[in-house]
Amino acid sequence: MGQYAESQRKNVRILLVGDPGVGKTSLILSLVSEEYPEEVPARAEEITIPANVTPEQVPTNIVDYSSMEQSDETLAAEINKAHVVCIVYAVNDDDTLDRITTHWLPLVRATCNSADGEPDVMRKPIVLVGNKIDTIDYSTIDSVLAIMEDYPEIESCVECSAKTLHNISEMFYYAQKAVLHPTSPLYIMEDQDLTPACKKSLVRIFKICDIDSDNLLNDYELNLFQRRCFNTPLQPQILDEVKAVIQKNVPDGIYNDAVTLKGFLFLHCLFIQRGRNETTWAVLRRFGYNDQLEMCQEYLRPPLKIPPGSSTELSHRGQQFLIALFERYDRDGDGALSPEEHKMLFSTCPAAPWSYSTDIRKSCPTNDAGWVTLHGWLCRWTLLTLLDVVKTLEYLGYLGFSVHENDSQLAAIHVTRERRIDLAKRQSSRSVYKCHVIGPKGSGKTGMCRGFLAEDMAKLVGKEFKTNVVHCINSVQVYGQEKHLILRDIDVRHVLDPLQPQEVNCDVACLVYDASNPRSFEYVARIYIKYYAESKIPVMIVGTKCDLDERRQDYLMQPADFCEKYKLLPPHMFSLKTNKKELYTKLATMAAFPRFQAAWILFYRHRLVQLWESAHLRQFGLMTEDPKIWIKAGLGVAAATVLGFIVLRAFGVGGSNSR
Repeated sequence: MGQYAESQRKNVRILLVGDPGVGKTSLILSLVSEEYPEEVPARAEEITIPANVTPEQVPTNIVDYSSMEQSDETLAAEINKAHVVCIVYAVNDDDTLDRITTHWLPLVRATCNSADGEPDVMRKPIVLVGNKIDTIDYSTIDSVLAIMEDYPEIESCVECSAKTLHNISEMFYYAQKAVLHPTSPLYIMEDQDLTPACKKSLVRIFKICDIDSDNLLNDYELNLFQRRCFNTPLQPQILDEVKAVIQKNVPDGIYNDAVTLKGFLFLHCLFIQRGRNETTWAVLRRFGYNDQLEMCQEYLRPPLKIPPGSSTELSHRGQQFLIALFERYDRDGDGALSPEEHKMLFSTCPAAPWSYSTDIRKSCPTNDAGWVTLHGWLCRWTLLTLLDVVKTLEYLGYLGFSVHENDSQLAAIHVTRERRIDLAKRQSSRSVYKCHVIGPKGSGKTGMCRGFLAEDMAKLVGKEFKTNVVHCINSVQVYGQEKHLILRDIDVRHVLDPLQPQEVNCDVACLVYDASNPRSFEYVARIYIKYYAESKIPVMIVGTKCDLDERRQDYLMQPADFCEKYKLLPPHMFSLKTNKKELYTKLATMAAFPRFQAAWILFYRHRLVQLWESAHLRQFGLMTEDPKIWIKAGLGVAAATVLGFIVLRAFGVGGSNSR
């Protein structure tokens, strides 16, 4: 039923207290031996009842107290150790009943408060037990109910008899129930209403179960809710009876034969009033709540093992869930989430995981109004999953992934293989890559990052970007496969400031200089030599503002010579005005093939020359006449030609794209 460790205790410890002679010890011994003891000791030893013989299937410890044998300090320690305290009184002795309010309840409160120092915390649950019911012909329950109104920690009351065994098992069942399914977090006795925390939790659950977002739970949604919480379908007759009860008590609890939020809340209020707390608790725990009606950390953050060098991406199930969520809240069907739709989507969460007004516009694709599209929505989640997978898990939990998918949020995450394996295989298995964009101020790197998101980059020409974009994410096609590329704009405060390891390490580095500024390239060259020359990180050097006059750089070598010396691809010349986006595809391709550097290209160039020379030598009769070798040579030339053509075309070597 989806219980979580934090919401369900592994054992229950029951402490019995009361005035001497009320029958505390007799109750315990009668329960264990199933007969009234002829001789009763001053205090019973602690008893453990195995899980398989208790209604709740939880091991239970029963502890007796004796003022004759134990000190006040021992009593205080036992009260603090206990999960529930049973205050026993004798129904035939009014003094013991009065002592409940004059001594025992204040004592338990004071002891618990002195232990935690917070008088407003949830108090220790109490069960009032009236023993010796066999000695009178009337009930004391009315008097006890009046006490319960003043002490909300009292979960229940029961009259029983140790001598006749009447209600003995029920007494300990109520004590167990007070721990495992407490009333006080759910219900305010004096108001006859749900607590604010309980209402808030049930409202979230209602929204998650309202699949079509019409503020109603229809029969299909109610059945789905029933199966997910109790692993059983809701029979049509029972469903009709439930609706009839709601309609009778809450006129607007049913609308168009579906349950409204008011009806849903009333139903749980009714469960609690009828002593069926376990029903509401089963629902709450299935949706991740603990005994304090807070989201369990185990529910929000299921343990995820990420080996060193691995990264995290959305799985297919994670993407499908997010697509369905987007479509569910895109009320007008315009393919984008308005600020109001975005707010409603995250209404089941403490807050949105990002700022809609600033973060969305700067980090992922949007429409002309600045509203996040479905493509941008998936991109933004992809970014969050790579950078902060724990936060992704938390928010998927808040949004109800585990309920809708009937699995933990781990099913929404894919952990990639280690980077060292990618390097060994010379091909990345990932679909999300980090590219760090580094360059001096004024080099145009921020505009280049923003251009990745724009449909028409030319519209960005002349704009001033007062703040760094930090992260931009979009998708590109790498040999027919969709990949996500994340551009991180590294903020360079001063040319002499060193880069931190987290600013250097990435899947591909893009070093940007202003081709129209003769002093711009030096910073890029120094960064490469200091941080990347000895690393295995692919690097591309980009000259921006190539629509302006290209200036000779005031450095030991010109950019093209520098790239040739360090076996890098020739500088890629970039301008927002040209509105060409092949740069981003190149960066993603370099990340996908992390060891595919200019050295490879030189190798293929050299190999092509060798093969063509061999073919010419054969043409002049200077090589063997063996026809098999002829065939092998021809196939080799053809294969090398095709591969070399693909490689050179992809990276623009020797063509106009590289300059």
